[in-house]
Amino acid sequence: MSQSVAAAPLIGRDEEVARLAGVLERARAGTAGAVLIAGDAGVGKTRILDELAGRAADAGMTVLTGHCVDLGDVGLPYLPFTEILGALAGDDRFAAALAAHPAVDRLLGAGTDAARDAGGRLRLFEGIAGLLADLSDIAPLLLVLEDLHWADQSSRDLLRFLLSRGILQRPAGGAPTHRLAVFASYRADDLHRRHPLRPLLAELVRLPAVERLELRPMGDAEVARLVRALRTGPVPDGTVRRIVERAEGNAFYAEELLAATDMEAGGVPSGLADVLLIRFEQLSDTAQQVLRTAAVAGRRVEYDLLRDAVQLPEDELESALREAVERQLLVPWHGDTYSFRHALAREAVYADLLPGERSRLHGSFARLLAGRGHPAESAAERAHHYRESHDLAEALAASLEAADHAQRVGAPAEELRHLETALDLWRSVDPAARPAGEGIDSVTLTLRASAAAAHAGDAHRAVSLTRSALAGIGQDTDAELAARVRYTLAGNLMDVDSLTAAFAYSSEALAMIPAEPPSRTWVWAAATHVLTARQVGENEIALRVARQALRTAEELQLVDARADLLISLATLEKGGRRTTEGRERLAQARELARQAGHAPVEMRALFHLAIGNFESGHLEESLPWLTEGLDRARRAGLLSSPYPLEMRYLQLLVLYTLGRWDECEKAATSDAKVLPRMGGFTMGPALYVALARGDLKAADRARALLEGPFDWMAAMVAGIVLTDAGGFRDDPEAAVEAMRAAVAALTDDSGRRPDLTVRLAALALAPVADRAAALRLTGDEAGMRRWTETATELVELARAVAQEGDGHRPQGPEGMAWLARAEAEWTRAATGPDAAAWEKAVTAFDYGDVYERARCRFRFAEALLAADRREEAAAQARAARETAVLLGAAPLLARLDTLVRRGRLGDPAADGGERPSPLTAREQDVLRLLALGRSNRQIGEELFITGKTASVHVSNILAKLGAASRTEAVAIAYRQGLITPEATASG
Repeated sequence: MSQSVAAAPLIGRDEEVARLAGVLERARAGTAGAVLIAGDAGVGKTRILDELAGRAADAGMTVLTGHCVDLGDVGLPYLPFTEILGALAGDDRFAAALAAHPAVDRLLGAGTDAARDAGGRLRLFEGIAGLLADLSDIAPLLLVLEDLHWADQSSRDLLRFLLSRGILQRPAGGAPTHRLAVFASYRADDLHRRHPLRPLLAELVRLPAVERLELRPMGDAEVARLVRALRTGPVPDGTVRRIVERAEGNAFYAEELLAATDMEAGGVPSGLADVLLIRFEQLSDTAQQVLRTAAVAGRRVEYDLLRDAVQLPEDELESALREAVERQLLVPWHGDTYSFRHALAREAVYADLLPGERSRLHGSFARLLAGRGHPAESAAERAHHYRESHDLAEALAASLEAADHAQRVGAPAEELRHLETALDLWRSVDPAARPAGEGIDSVTLTLRASAAAAHAGDAHRAVSLTRSALAGIGQDTDAELAARVRYTLAGNLMDVDSLTAAFAYSSEALAMIPAEPPSRTWVWAAATHVLTARQVGENEIALRVARQALRTAEELQLVDARADLLISLATLEKGGRRTTEGRERLAQARELARQAGHAPVEMRALFHLAIGNFESGHLEESLPWLTEGLDRARRAGLLSSPYPLEMRYLQLLVLYTLGRWDECEKAATSDAKVLPRMGGFTMGPALYVALARGDLKAADRARALLEGPFDWMAAMVAGIVLTDAGGFRDDPEAAVEAMRAAVAALTDDSGRRPDLTVRLAALALAPVADRAAALRLTGDEAGMRRWTETATELVELARAVAQEGDGHRPQGPEGMAWLARAEAEWTRAATGPDAAAWEKAVTAFDYGDVYERARCRFRFAEALLAADRREEAAAQARAARETAVLLGAAPLLARLDTLVRRGRLGDPAADGGERPSPLTAREQDVLRLLALGRSNRQIGEELFITGKTASVHVSNILAKLGAASRTEAVAIAYRQGLITPEATASG
């Protein structure tokens, strides 16, 4: 392996850790409790127990751990308790407690055999219960029992006694029990129907002091975090994706798969395969035969299909299936279907088959499925079995059938997969055996695959496939097909921001076919050329070609092409999509596209309608168009294509701008589960929220968007976050560097800088002005002059881009607001705070940007205070503070409270008085450091406690304040007056 693997961190178990930590806290207070922790093998039971044991030890608890071991039919009685007593006997601190309970000596090799003495057995049980009670009087005690599914009968009996009659029993009158917690783990997937632990668990969970905690598989995002954390170096996105898909939430499987990433793709690591096959090899020969056959069918198999393939009498098949289900290898699925409990178990069984056996069984399944007719739903399955049985001609035909079905049901990713399979098979199948029909040739199929890739959101794959189609064109290729390939390539190149090349290919396509006689191919070549010309700044060419093509589309009654060209003209003529006329034309285009059933063109129209409203300052009006557009994309199976992805970003941006931040974050979290990795930029507004609420790790998440192939939208989001983060960190150098890098990356091939430059310049100007103002106070003229010059450079850039505008049109309300802020920041850097400039900025953001208006109000209040206009300053600060509290914008709130106190503008707290704190003095200390962004380790170092103890305090703070995150806890604390900016400043 090329990179080392780090120790496994604890990821994605916050809720479970908090619940177990609560049991520990109650135990320390004198209320004993037990938790039975269930989970599949490898899901993370031991890891979470280690974490809680560490926390308990840090909190001063005695931690005793006993392990059960699989010794088959010959078990050692009381094995986990013997281990615990051995540890106690080796520690002088517990000698007196052991001496007080001589009955327990039997488990240490002394005394009589308790197993043969009924009275002695009871005395042993009571002795261990008394010993644990005494130990808990010395110090709070955590008893950990691992792997109860392997526990011997004696250990199970002792555990029953301890939990039902001994250490957890509450005395009459409700007095506190012992300072004791018991955590016991077991494998849920090992508990077949007749497992001896089952009745004990059913009995124990009915006890009032015993609860059950099931560790479910981790979520995909959590497994991805785990995989990246396990490696000391970066892990390729593709590797992470494959591991996440195969591990299915199991931490051990993820670790094993990562450790074996250098092995051949698709295999199961040998060590993991051995683990997975152990249970399989315990089955009867018949059950093993059934599972081998089922493994060839796939993850799931219908009963009747399995019956016909395995060719066993029905009673033998049912007996074998029952055995596999009881051993937790198969689980009943919907209807008469059975599924492997875990995909990797199926892979391990499948890999254990002999090559000839595997091929024969695949052939059997292919013939059985074909014998049922040829329903489209089974085409993919038939293609797979034909391919694995080496019947390539049938596999090709079925793959094309499967691609057609995927296209009909709106599944472009699956359509692409089947088309790529067909293209791989094409060269291996004799031409006479290939399917015949119009459009069934390698170039056309490759072109179709590129369209599927584009619809699936994989723009770079679409470009690669279209280039492959272009390479397949020969001298005898039809001119119209050659033109289609070129204008399709041009469209795909635009999606990856290769604009000059896109314009060149669309020019070639338009030149290959004459405008007369009129043809559909020429119209679409022209429509594509309009888009590429627009992107490279050739607006006159775009307008001329668009008008000519629109006339031809109307003449040929090409409704979809007419809609597409109307959209282009709406963005090119008469002020574009910001005007009422432009949006009316877009609405007409949208209706035409809907009538033609052309979903991509309809979504393009809906996107421009939404962004046209946004750019015009009509934020609320843009939301219905976005909702409709995303719904249309969902129904068409095109959520991953470019316009729907940009609509999702815009929808979150509108929510962010309107101040509906909780909605924005909730929607982003929901989308993260379904959006493709190529759509990472759509989460951008949620990063803006996180940063504004004080989560500086948002910058790291934004920086990750820059990994991989260039993506314009991802670079835009990263530029905004990284530039603003420089301001939050009081680092003008970083802010200016991030701004310049973003502008350079986003400048197009013609040298036109993006409109976003105005916003980026304003964001970078904020820390620059802060630094200039600070140097002015210290009298550092040289330093102040340097930063003033930087400020002038930035404001001149903002002015120039604002004057250029999009296609030489003036900026919309948003752009003008950012320009006003840039001007005000520049004035603050050059000469000091200017109330008039900041008043103009506040007014400019009145179009709907709630947060930026509050930020400008803060500066306005600062400028008013400098001008001794105290009442006006107080009013502006109060209004800004109300917004900051509403949004949970903790950093802005802290700056406002500092301004109010230092300027003596009144009490910032809404209730006018101090409220009692729910936090202890130590938790207040931790909260103060939390507000400064300290990690658990740093908090521990500053307060002379361990990092784990600091983590416990942080968890308590979150629980008491009802916060879901550290950032939210700080925001709540500021809001409730539990912490003040002076307190954090002193840190």
